[in-house]
Amino acid sequence: MSGVDAAALVIALIWIDLLVGRGFFWWTREARLASGPASPRRIAVVIPARNEALLVGKAVASLAAQDHAGPFEIFVVDDHSTDRTAEAASGAHVVAAGPLPEGWTGKLWAVSEGVRAAAAFEADYFLFTDADVIHTPANLSGLVAHAEAGGYDLASLMVELRCETLAERALIPAFVFFFLKLYPPRWTASTKLSTAGAAGGCMLVRRDALERIGGIATIRGELIDDCALAKAVKRGGGRVWLGLTSQARSIRQYSSFAEVGRMISRTAFTQLGYSPLLLAGTVLGMSAVYLLPPVLALAFRSWLGALAWLMMMAAYAPVLRLYRRSLAWAPGLPLVALFYTAATVASAVQYWMGRGGAWKGRMQAGRRV
Repeated sequence: MSGVDAAALVIALIWIDLLVGRGFFWWTREARLASGPASPRRIAVVIPARNEALLVGKAVASLAAQDHAGPFEIFVVDDHSTDRTAEAASGAHVVAAGPLPEGWTGKLWAVSEGVRAAAAFEADYFLFTDADVIHTPANLSGLVAHAEAGGYDLASLMVELRCETLAERALIPAFVFFFLKLYPPRWTASTKLSTAGAAGGCMLVRRDALERIGGIATIRGELIDDCALAKAVKRGGGRVWLGLTSQARSIRQYSSFAEVGRMISRTAFTQLGYSPLLLAGTVLGMSAVYLLPPVLALAFRSWLGALAWLMMMAAYAPVLRLYRRSLAWAPGLPLVALFYTAATVASAVQYWMGRGGAWKGRMQAGRRV
């Protein structure tokens, strides 16, 4: 067997393993939330907002229109905004975040301030959502019913991301694909596995589960805060669930490839634990798994390379359908993977230069070299 054939065989076997051995992460479809009697549960909605004057009003209006049968209150935490975020959030309880303590990320401090402000409301659940997320009227009641029926301590929905500009159409479906590969929903829901994923745009958390893990302070320094919260809840004996939905959607626009790249690089190196060895492994792994198949198929006429490329396209097809994108985008996943790999390397460089975790004027991670 030649070196080319051996490489193609290994890559084909890797794709077979990804298709059948990683919780069928690629089988993406909209979540079917449980239905049942109207729940009287008390819900405190917490929205951290920093310079979100253009978006937060729409998010608050969508939440105010929820058909949830029980009492709920909306708390918007103004995280030291320099625009008119507080005024735009009319209709909600607007809380001014206190000075950011050392060791906290800005977003988690804002969330913690919202939880503190909502204490007197004595909520059964907290809904943590973002200032750019619009909810359909039935989303909250459906999510509560699903958590109640499944006994979930944290039920999270990955909201539909905006997919209109060229950069969004090319890159956003892959963002969902790669996220689900890291945190397969079936593995997240399993009580036998430690994998725990969540999507910060829409997370419903039982108050007693949050108190049991020590509150938001337990994860106060985390940049990937949603998955950190899911991990803490699951480690504390709670049940976690993650699904995808079009009943809540983000209206944040990424108008250019550079904007998407900055979004990825903010936390990509954090995902690798700031490890140079894991970074090197990721670059090699992404190159082998995504770039080699088309090279082997086109340059070396390897049928195994072509098979691996076809399996890659088949895995990518469901998320393209979910985002109503043509399957003609599927062969281009290797180029998209190259973009994500470059953004991950850029994330590491930013961290080493002391500019890691950049978010709205804050550098939240990094060291000088």
